[in-house]
Amino acid sequence: MDTSEIIKKVRKLEIKTKGLTKHIFSGEYHSAFKGRGMAFSEVRDYQYGDDVRNIDWNVTARTGGTHVKIFEEERELTVMLLIDVSASSYFGTSTRFKSEMMTELAAVIAFSAITNHDKVGAILFSDRIEKYLPPKKGKQNILRIIRELIHIQPKNQGTNLAEALVYLNNIEKKRSIAFVLSDFKAPDYEQALAIAAKKHDIIGIHIFDEREKSIPDVGLVQMTDAETGVKRLVDTSDIKVRQTWATYFKNQTARFQSIFNRAKCDTLSIDSQDDYIKAMQLFFKKRAKR
Repeated sequence: MDTSEIIKKVRKLEIKTKGLTKHIFSGEYHSAFKGRGMAFSEVRDYQYGDDVRNIDWNVTARTGGTHVKIFEEERELTVMLLIDVSASSYFGTSTRFKSEMMTELAAVIAFSAITNHDKVGAILFSDRIEKYLPPKKGKQNILRIIRELIHIQPKNQGTNLAEALVYLNNIEKKRSIAFVLSDFKAPDYEQALAIAAKKHDIIGIHIFDEREKSIPDVGLVQMTDAETGVKRLVDTSDIKVRQTWATYFKNQTARFQSIFNRAKCDTLSIDSQDDYIKAMQLFFKKRAKR
C-alpha cells in the first residue's frame, strides 16, 4: 500500500470514528472513566445549601464574608491501547478482517479520550513488541496511531499477550486505562494480567469472526493456521467436526472471560462483522454505574 492510499484510509477512518465519538461516545466515555480525584479549583461566596465542610476559613477570616472551596474532577487520564497485530488478527470471512475492526475500535476509543483531554498511547504486539507509541495528547497523535495500524507489517506471526502486559507495566509507571484488543489466542498470560491489573485498569475487548464461532457444512476444506502455518484437511460435513469446532470457540471465550474475571478486569466480546456501537454504549453505561 503506497503513501497516498494510507492517507486516504486514515482520513476515511478519521471522519467515521471522529463523528461517532462526537455524537455518541464522548459523554459515555467521560462517565465511564473517572478522573484521578478531586482538585481545588477556586473559592466563591457561600450559598444556601453549600456543604459547610467546604468553607475556606482562611479566606472567610480575611474577607469577613463566608467563602467555600470549589473542587473539580482531575480529568486527565492516560489511555493505552494494546493491539494484537499477530497473523490471526488478519482473518475475516465476510466484510472485514478482525484487524480492521480492532483499528476502528482503537480509533473510536482514542478520539473519545482526546475529546476528554486524556493522553493516548499504543503498544502493537505479536509474539514480540512490534511498536510502542508513547501516550500524548492531540489529534495528530491519534492519526499516527491509526496510520501505524493500517501500515504495519508485523515481523512475527504469533501472539504473546503476556509480553505486552509486562511491557505495559514496565513502560507506564503511572496508572493507566488499558484496552486490550485481541482475539486472545494467546497462551499463559494469566499471571502477567494479574500483576498488570494491580497497577492499571485493564479492559479486554475480544474480537472474533463468525466462522470462528461456527462452521457451515461445505464439505472438505483445507485450512491453514495463520500463526503456525500448519495445514489441515477438515471435513465440515461431519457434524462431530462442526460440534467440536463450536465447543472449542466456547471454551476459548470462557477461558478469556475467566482469566479477566479473576484479575477483576472488565471484558467485552464483539463479532467483527457486527455493528459495535450498541455494544460499546452498553459497556460505557455499565461502567458509569459502578
